[in-house]
Amino acid sequence: MKAQPQASHFVDGTWLEDAAGAEIEVIYPGTGEVIARLHEATPAVIDAALASATRAQKVWAAMKPVARARILRRAVDLIHARAAELAQLETLDTGKPIQETEVADWPSGADALEYFAGLAPTLTGETIPLGGDFAYTIREPLGVCVGIGAWNYPSQIACWKAAPALSTGNAMVFKPSEITPLGALQLAAIFIEAGMPPGVFNVVQGRGAAGAALSTDPRVAKVSLTGSVPTGAKVYAAAGAGMKHVTMELGGKSPLIVFDDADLESAIGAAMLGNFYSSGQICSNGTRVFVQKGIKERFLARLAARTAAIVAGDPLDPATQFGPLVSADQHAKVLGYIAKGKEEGARLVCGGAGNEGPLFVQPTVFADVTDDMTIAREEIFGPVMAVLEFETEEEVVARANGTQFGLAAGVFTGDLARGHRVIGALEAGTCWINAYNLTPVEMPFGAVKASGLGRENSKAAVEHYTQLKAVYVGMGPVESPY
Repeated sequence: MKAQPQASHFVDGTWLEDAAGAEIEVIYPGTGEVIARLHEATPAVIDAALASATRAQKVWAAMKPVARARILRRAVDLIHARAAELAQLETLDTGKPIQETEVADWPSGADALEYFAGLAPTLTGETIPLGGDFAYTIREPLGVCVGIGAWNYPSQIACWKAAPALSTGNAMVFKPSEITPLGALQLAAIFIEAGMPPGVFNVVQGRGAAGAALSTDPRVAKVSLTGSVPTGAKVYAAAGAGMKHVTMELGGKSPLIVFDDADLESAIGAAMLGNFYSSGQICSNGTRVFVQKGIKERFLARLAARTAAIVAGDPLDPATQFGPLVSADQHAKVLGYIAKGKEEGARLVCGGAGNEGPLFVQPTVFADVTDDMTIAREEIFGPVMAVLEFETEEEVVARANGTQFGLAAGVFTGDLARGHRVIGALEAGTCWINAYNLTPVEMPFGAVKASGLGRENSKAAVEHYTQLKAVYVGMGPVESPY
């Protein structure tokens, strides 16, 4: 089973290799097999990528927005035409079940490209009447943007960052996670096939040093990172030193609140999706599930029964619903949190061990979790659900907000007035009422507090990839006392 790309990097419209860079082994989590070997970007590769992006950005920005949009739209068609092979590549890269990657990863990325392709030609400035004089505004691209991706949704993240950046006339150098580096290379090749000028979208591989080199280069105007809170703090500081624009999509420990009047089956289904989909490796997951006291035991019994029916196995088998974790390090980390949950006195309802292969961890549910337990405070990034009991609305809002994180939140209730009231009181950037983890491109996605800043998707993303130029036009002689 191989997925070796033509080269490690894609720079200035073509594949580029530099074997002097440290080796990166790409491992298929389903079997532990090495499926590709890449090399980290050397300083020469990073310089070539930034030089080509700097040159190409001027050409790209000078094109009519509708011309840029047509190229992005052709890329969407190419993604759909290659849906099967791209889904398989995503499964090999991440270990996600093929039934997920066929519907969630590249399709979501294509939706973003299509949305921003349609939006870009409609972006205009405004005129401001000032009596005889007037002013107007122009929305301009920032220049060269750097995208730094996470390993959990590698191709979707590449598209989510590329779509608003490229549609508004920026160029981008994208560094995927070294754990899942393959999809972004295919996106770069697809853009060239769709007619994009060379250098507008470049992909370079590497670990933290490559990200740091990109984030601090004076040719870069903007850094967009998806990653952990500690990584975000480092990149934010580095970018801030150069007064660069930033978007930070970081971690979370999001609350999902279930009131006693909720549709129980829907709430349980959302809790499972918000903890077990992609083996729990989703930043916005509702990993603190607050259940009102009167329905807690019913909730747990039905949750355990439905969890027992999840089909784990070979990620390439279309029947598989639940796959392995992405790496041995992540596997060890998640098992460590499960051990901590047991040690601190949480009640293990189901799961708690590995199954089906070396990197699998069973869907795990802890009950009787208290706010001070480690599994209720720290982001686990694995299939571990913490169920906490509450009695009143005021209590649960205060407890839900008692965290440094502020990425997402959800509420299940039959009382829509209460649903809106509670969401209004929760400190989170992306929220759901009687739903969870649905992220259509039309809706902004982002966080508050330590979970990040800026927004991806929707018209809101345009604000983070453009800047306004204001122009005052004098229509008469200048009046001056000098």
